[in-house]
Amino acid sequence: MKKIVRPVKALSFIALSAIVISACSKTHPTAVSPGNISTTTGVAYNEDEGFQVSEFRGQPDGPNLVFIEGGRTTLGSFEEDILNKRDNVERTVTVASFYMDETEVANVHWLEYLFYVKRDSSREFYQSALPDTTVWARELAYNDPYVDHYLRYPGFRYHPVVGVSWEQANDFCKWRTLFVNNRLAEQSDLEIPAETGGRIALETGVVLPDYRLPTEAEWEYAAQALIDVQWLDEIQLYKRLYPWDGHALRNPYGKQMGYFLANFKRGRGDYAGIAGKLNDGAMITSYIYEYPPNGYGLYNMAGNVNEWVFDVYRPLSFQDMEDLNPVRRDGFLDEASMYDNESKNPAEFNSLIDDDVRVYKGGSWKDVAYWMSPGTRRFLEQDSSLSTLGFRCAMIRAGSNY
Repeated sequence: MKKIVRPVKALSFIALSAIVISACSKTHPTAVSPGNISTTTGVAYNEDEGFQVSEFRGQPDGPNLVFIEGGRTTLGSFEEDILNKRDNVERTVTVASFYMDETEVANVHWLEYLFYVKRDSSREFYQSALPDTTVWARELAYNDPYVDHYLRYPGFRYHPVVGVSWEQANDFCKWRTLFVNNRLAEQSDLEIPAETGGRIALETGVVLPDYRLPTEAEWEYAAQALIDVQWLDEIQLYKRLYPWDGHALRNPYGKQMGYFLANFKRGRGDYAGIAGKLNDGAMITSYIYEYPPNGYGLYNMAGNVNEWVFDVYRPLSFQDMEDLNPVRRDGFLDEASMYDNESKNPAEFNSLIDDDVRVYKGGSWKDVAYWMSPGTRRFLEQDSSLSTLGFRCAMIRAGSNY
């Protein structure tokens, strides 16, 4: 006897299928496609005197910035601690995705900054923005040519700027934010409001977040570049002592085999090798694109110049910390007075540690290889500068949960 399929059941099946297909094809509003109607009030967006929802296609690209995908990592000096300082003990943290300059800020970039500052700012601020070129001067060395020529001579255009304090680097970041965002606004035919000092509303979706110095955690994470040492699902094959594979300082591959992978001091009195075979090719700083980039595409994350980071220095930063986007802004839970036990009077503190002392990292042309490991760290007063110290900018990835 044949089984008869009743039309009512068949129609019910078709109707159910239509509902499932309709549910699957329903689109929900997103940041990029918010729709025309509010899902809260039912009122249309962008009507006269109504709530305005600007077009948004994602965070604009910032000049010279490279995307750094965030994730979990272990910060700290994981191998040797030849100074026995134990001021960067290993700890596991998660760092959110962000952007970082592909290169160190170069002399030509700073000269461009000075050009606009001189044109648009007071004489006093222009004077405060000048790098300290006397950082090259030495009583027992003939470094006079660097004092006179390093910043402004065209041959040094794309060498990293030095003689810049942490405070000056922060001023540069603020200027760069305002300048780049004004340019983006002009390209989008957006009126720049005078009443906000040229600050463009975030709601427009046109502007970039602030340029700033990277946090110590961001800098160290970016220098490690562990993104290209992963295998299968969250299996990290190994960690790196330097921003490149292996524990060696020389290139093991191709035509550059045997050449150093960074600009650093090879040993006592040896900055570059011998004539006819100058190995790292630089007795002082070098071209900001000189050596192979790391896995994120960042140049000179080891050697060339040390780099300022945002954090206040504390030897025990690893003890009181967050494990998501850690940063130290001040002496919270770790006051400077804890580091000077010889005096009860704050005016007589002997310690070098206070809230105006900042971390720098990365090693330089004048440092031995030890300082090129991402986990090593040093500190300096934020109003001071060195011939071995520069910086690069960073930026958050706005509107992202990773």
